[in-house]
Amino acid sequence: MWHQTYAPIGGSIWLSALVAVLPIALFFVSLIVFKLKGYVAAFLSVALSVLIALTIYKMPVMMVGASFVYGFLYGLWPIAWIIIAAIFLYKLSVKSGYFEILKESVQSITPDHRILVILVGFCFGAFLEGAIGFGGPVAITAAILVGLGLTPLYAAGLCLIANTAPVAFGAVGIPITAMAGAVGVPATAISAMTGKVLWLVSLGMPFFIVFLMDGMRGIRETFPAVLVAAGSFAITQYFSSNHLGPELPDILSAVVSLVLTGIFLKFWQPKHIFRSDGKPVQPTTQQHHICKVFVAWAPFLILIIAIIVWTQPWFKSLFAKGGPLAFSSFYFEFESISHKIFKSTPFVIEGKSADFGVIYKLPLLNTVGTAIFVAGILSIFVLRVKVSEAVHVFGDTLKEMRYPILTIGLVLSFAFVSNYSGISATMALALTHTGPAFTFFSPLIGWVGVFLTGSDTSSNLLFGSLQQLTAHHLKIPEVLTLTANTVGGTLGKMISPQSIAIACAAVGLTGKESDLFKFTVKYSILFIVLMGIAISVIAYMFPQIVPHV
Repeated sequence: MWHQTYAPIGGSIWLSALVAVLPIALFFVSLIVFKLKGYVAAFLSVALSVLIALTIYKMPVMMVGASFVYGFLYGLWPIAWIIIAAIFLYKLSVKSGYFEILKESVQSITPDHRILVILVGFCFGAFLEGAIGFGGPVAITAAILVGLGLTPLYAAGLCLIANTAPVAFGAVGIPITAMAGAVGVPATAISAMTGKVLWLVSLGMPFFIVFLMDGMRGIRETFPAVLVAAGSFAITQYFSSNHLGPELPDILSAVVSLVLTGIFLKFWQPKHIFRSDGKPVQPTTQQHHICKVFVAWAPFLILIIAIIVWTQPWFKSLFAKGGPLAFSSFYFEFESISHKIFKSTPFVIEGKSADFGVIYKLPLLNTVGTAIFVAGILSIFVLRVKVSEAVHVFGDTLKEMRYPILTIGLVLSFAFVSNYSGISATMALALTHTGPAFTFFSPLIGWVGVFLTGSDTSSNLLFGSLQQLTAHHLKIPEVLTLTANTVGGTLGKMISPQSIAIACAAVGLTGKESDLFKFTVKYSILFIVLMGIAISVIAYMFPQIVPHV
């Protein structure tokens, strides 16, 4: 049995936090200053975290090793599997030649890159985030935008930024429902508060993306269409999160925004067509039969259907214990750390102790990655790709993904070593000692959590109880700090090493993670500062808008 300690250096939380932050600082320096490849930066960071866990936190060697292996395996399955399947699906579309028809059909809505990024990166990405999460939305949308003519770095960076708004409600609301269950607060209350905080982000993000692409001129020229897209998304997200709960805001907002914006663009187009590559739009002289257009879109329609099926309760019940497909799921308990690592106060109520159950789950069929892969297999026949060519495409996908897979594995190892040793808890705990200023730093805790784990769900489970206990101590609404954690986490998604590796892999920029990180990090820092101010203003000036529980 091993109990975490959070101030191992002379009992000083600030000195301990200074050491705890070193692996993150090393990752930043490795990418921004030394411009190292992603897997090298991840390796250096995890090596330093292992050293700190062993020497400073006195975590037993076997436990550190098991944490590393568990994290690496989790990075491979389900996360890397989702990305492999998504890129395979996209490459099949390109190989078949039908992606050119899909591209022309999209450009028939509008050839303007500024609006296409909103439709594909923001709206369609939000739909995918609401359905699958785990980095899949960025991989799919960035790959599509590259096919539509955006440069790879541009497409990846803009999709990472666009993915900010929907993350809190991603994967059918799991980030919020998981945290609510862990801290004993109604999910509907956190969902409602998240909707109240995020609506401004959702409304402003499309305009910010256009500004990044083409400055104020871009906003002036596209304002009507972007207003329709952003306004319909933000309004739908607000009302669905406040009245329906956390499961559907992303999907409903995305569908409403896509439909309304698509209809609007039938009657209005910007006078000046902007192309980020500087190339003039080539008018399409060939008119494709409606059947060909349908076939071109079929892989992504099949993908949507597969995701819907995979997320249904009746389908999941097939894999439950005693179900007909239960044999396809495997479970491996890491006995050296499972139920042997214990949290300490203030992460648990004094007198009680919470431990970590560490069971590695390997669901071969009941995972989103397999749903995407099945969509790819079905698409082989719909697109009429030869089986031998499809096998070659899958082999190329695995070959291209070898370094991103290594990066993702090392990043998750870093996350779990930090979590199980108490390193990440030390950083968060230091911020709770800031007194009334904690409301400003509260989103930063979620931001750090998602940077470490790549998952808003993991961040909420990791720091939810800390946010709740600190709120009680400061006599501020617990729903507000819990919301701050999940919203802050959404702003950390665009710089999470896991997200960076996935985005680079999707657009063929493996090894260029430092360039993408430099593109997004300044905006992530800006947004988290603004969010800290917003949470503080709500806490001390408008506490009445926080739902009572």
